[in-house]
Amino acid sequence: METAVIGFPRIGTLRELKFASEKYFRKEITPEELLQTAKILRKTHWDTQKSAGIDYISCNDFSYYDMMLDTAVLFSIIPKRYKALGLSELDTYFAMARGYQGASGDVKALAMKKWFNTNYHYIVPEVEDDTCIRLSGNKLWEEYVEAKSLGIETKPVVIGAYTLLKLCRYTGENCCADYIDPVISAYGDLLKKCQEYKIPWIQFDEPALVQDMDREDMALFHKIYDALLACASNSRILLQTYFGDIRDIYTDVIQMPFAGIGLDLIEGKETYHLIEKYGFPRDTMLFAGLVNGKNIWKNHYDKTLRVLEALREKGIQTVLSTSCSLLHVPYTLKHERALSSEYLSYFSFAQEKLTELGELKDLAECEAYHLEAAYQNNQQLFAKKRDCEKKEVKQRLSLVTADDYVRLPSRIQRQERQKKVLMLPELPTTTIGSFPQTKDVKANRSAYRQRKISEKEYVAFNREKIAQCVAWQEEIGLDVLVHGEYERNDMVEYFGESLGGFLFTEKAWVQSYGTRCVKPPVIWGDIYREKPITVEWSVYAQSLTKKWMKGMLTGPVTIFNWSFPREDISIKESILQIALAIRDEVLDLEKNGIQIIQIDEAALREKLPLRKSDWQKEYLDFVIPAFRLTHSGVKPETQIHTHMCYSEFTDIISAIDDMDADVITFEASRSDLQILDCLREHDFETEVGAGVYDIHAPRVPSVEEIVAALRVMLSKIDQEKLWVNPDCGLKTRAMPETEESLKNLVAAAKQIRNELRE
Repeated sequence: METAVIGFPRIGTLRELKFASEKYFRKEITPEELLQTAKILRKTHWDTQKSAGIDYISCNDFSYYDMMLDTAVLFSIIPKRYKALGLSELDTYFAMARGYQGASGDVKALAMKKWFNTNYHYIVPEVEDDTCIRLSGNKLWEEYVEAKSLGIETKPVVIGAYTLLKLCRYTGENCCADYIDPVISAYGDLLKKCQEYKIPWIQFDEPALVQDMDREDMALFHKIYDALLACASNSRILLQTYFGDIRDIYTDVIQMPFAGIGLDLIEGKETYHLIEKYGFPRDTMLFAGLVNGKNIWKNHYDKTLRVLEALREKGIQTVLSTSCSLLHVPYTLKHERALSSEYLSYFSFAQEKLTELGELKDLAECEAYHLEAAYQNNQQLFAKKRDCEKKEVKQRLSLVTADDYVRLPSRIQRQERQKKVLMLPELPTTTIGSFPQTKDVKANRSAYRQRKISEKEYVAFNREKIAQCVAWQEEIGLDVLVHGEYERNDMVEYFGESLGGFLFTEKAWVQSYGTRCVKPPVIWGDIYREKPITVEWSVYAQSLTKKWMKGMLTGPVTIFNWSFPREDISIKESILQIALAIRDEVLDLEKNGIQIIQIDEAALREKLPLRKSDWQKEYLDFVIPAFRLTHSGVKPETQIHTHMCYSEFTDIISAIDDMDADVITFEASRSDLQILDCLREHDFETEVGAGVYDIHAPRVPSVEEIVAALRVMLSKIDQEKLWVNPDCGLKTRAMPETEESLKNLVAAAKQIRNELRE
């Protein structure tokens, strides 16, 4: 049996790529130095996999920012506004990802969205009517040759043509159908070049196949791959899918002459059933995704070996693979010092999953594998009872009734009362919550964690920062203020650290987008709140101003979705446990005089099933009520906000309105504002703050730019329902650009108010 890895984390063991890229953005290192760092990382990643005995190692899975963006550049899908900057190839690439504001011009970044059901964000390629799609980049072959020079044979990885066409944004009059032939031609040229380089395998990633497919979709897939398979002579094509099963097109796929087909047997709940019912071609290799690429728990060897044995009995040529790219898990356990060996014994990060692949391979080839030490140790681990239950949590959850999910009176009645009590101006201005985490803020937190300063000193520093933040917001004229969140690290990690039932790592970073990395908490046991978490900070901030201060919380769905969840209890149970904990915090904030409370659900859509038939029963039927549970106990005059970002919301807009928040803020700065039309079509009741500028890019929006955005928004949203805010928190930004941007935001809101009075 052979083993394969779909993709490997690219940030490095200690986020070396992140730090090198950010130094390059600050002009502290040269392009050559950044490229050299990348080369060292690629070598390390390939060597690590080779040393672990992986048979099919990927190349071109490395990216300076995002693989979808890499694919767009590979096929010359570069909008004219970026080409017009006249920048180097590397800087044009980063301009597309981050925007650009400088001597060469001023452009926004391309849109950014969540990658299927993960917390990873991809850059959305933008196709203009005159875009000439053709093979133009060399990255794939350069990296293949680079690996070959190190004595390592690799399979290049490329986003497949079907997924590319499905995920592109078409900005002119043309649509997807107008680019099918050019895309097929470009991928055909890619295959020809692979053959020139004598590349034995090419992996086309097609995760879009696990979504609902109609006849038109299936016809598109056939048109693409009937053509490509016909011209693939020496280079064998691996059709790689992940994040689900391909039930709609499985019978078609197994009749096509792919050399290999990669199927997810972890999240693909129908995958094994499809193989049993329809079979699998004997002359095709099955890359069986049986090692979970999205969660950090160790593989249960007995279960995996039983599946491998069943596949072997069917006569299927099987390659043991990860279920998806290991991009979605941390790099290695080697830097974890704080957690006990008992906890760590249950974990498996990317590097450890390579070991699992190797051990499973050896066990699968051993007739008496149940006698082997690796198998027995694994069995003992899964036989142990984990100390993770809390009876009080389960009992409290059992007492929740249907009435606990309903807030009274109706939202329309509440909004009328809130307007009278809060007395905010038209188009109220606010921010999403966090302010820049400057070096002194990070240093203060680090010193406190390392016990170099006392708790009193730590709190005093943060109070001073809060006072400065509140005073500055008052000075520029924001209407609803925030305290800046200087006491917090990551929005989910902070709450996880304050709740019972979570474990925390030291260096287990996972890439979220570009250079942004997060360190997800681990849900170990039943979850509960031990004491108030944010109340003291919010009350202090409110004492500094006569304006309204928002209490800032993270919602239960986002806390769950941005953590590594348990696999032994249901998603529903975990989320409802967290909801009760957040409910306690909401009620304590209200009791202490905080009348505007924001419960962020940035990741609401993240674990939405990829098939619409599963949306309600497997997700929306309990996550929407879970959010309502957090705020159903507050008074009508208390205004509940929520926030979402960088996802496709139009198809679940009714469910979002059903969350029964009073105000929602979301990303609109990188998108085409289609969601605003959707709000109007669905008579959306919730007040709306559609982000007027992109905080994920360093550029500063002008007053005129924000005014223009607000005018568009007012053509689609009633003025009494519109708020003015950035599209996300400001944590990752620098202070100078933040200050200038927010001043422009306030000035734009005032200009529009004056226009409305005229």
